[in-house]
Amino acid sequence: MSTDSITQTPMIDLNDGRSIPQLGFGTYKIEDDKDAEQAVKKAVEIGYQLVDTAAVYKNEKGVGAGLQGKDDIWLTTKVWNESQGYDRALKAFDKCLDRLGRDSVDLVLIHWPCPDDNLYVDTWKAFIEIQKAGKAKSIGVSNFLEPHLKRLADETGVLPVLNQIELHPSFQQKDARRVHADMGIAIQSWSPLGQGEALDSDVVKRIAEKTGKSPAQVVLRWHIDNGLCVIPKASSEKHMRDNFGVLDFTLSQDDLEAFEALDSKDGRMGPDPATMNS
Repeated sequence: MSTDSITQTPMIDLNDGRSIPQLGFGTYKIEDDKDAEQAVKKAVEIGYQLVDTAAVYKNEKGVGAGLQGKDDIWLTTKVWNESQGYDRALKAFDKCLDRLGRDSVDLVLIHWPCPDDNLYVDTWKAFIEIQKAGKAKSIGVSNFLEPHLKRLADETGVLPVLNQIELHPSFQQKDARRVHADMGIAIQSWSPLGQGEALDSDVVKRIAEKTGKSPAQVVLRWHIDNGLCVIPKASSEKHMRDNFGVLDFTLSQDDLEAFEALDSKDGRMGPDPATMNS
């Protein structure tokens, strides 16, 4: 990977003293282990410094194989909803490590709060133990809302380092971003391209033309310039390279302001964390 500062992956400081690469490689929907292994190997070759997986993606074995001997690459996994609760989460996480072929990961996340099950605080207590045991260097959550985050802080005194949430130009989550900034929790955007919808907007097309970049690159750069971490998924090498080509330019203030018009109250495309349960 280039050591030139303009093309080096920017980092975000976490509240536990570590730093995470802002740009990573997502593996959602790459369900075949062989495919996952090849995709991850290619992503690392291209220069990605972070790989994101989850128990429910059914590809941890392949991801682990693709990262063999690459302990310097940040690895995130997630514990699924049915594995919530103190004892269950401990056992489920050990199974994640087995599938990954690892003694530890950089980050483990609770995949959804599942508020009706009311087990996310117990699961979080298990994660605190996992971190103390050195099996996960950092611990975080995914799809948590403000009340869930505050409850974790109140009941355990330990804040997640990061919350991975749906965030894209038509669902910019400005209130959530303010809350996270106040609490010192980093945000990682999933579905960063809004399932491709953002790429068709006139705003994005105009900025792409002006910067000589692809619409996808412009949207991913918007995330990075807003201080967000981002994990686009790609199965083809072309898309992997395209997504990685966001590190050698920045958007102007006018460009960033133009994105404001794309935000929508009804922009959510995935499940609502308030009602999603196991």
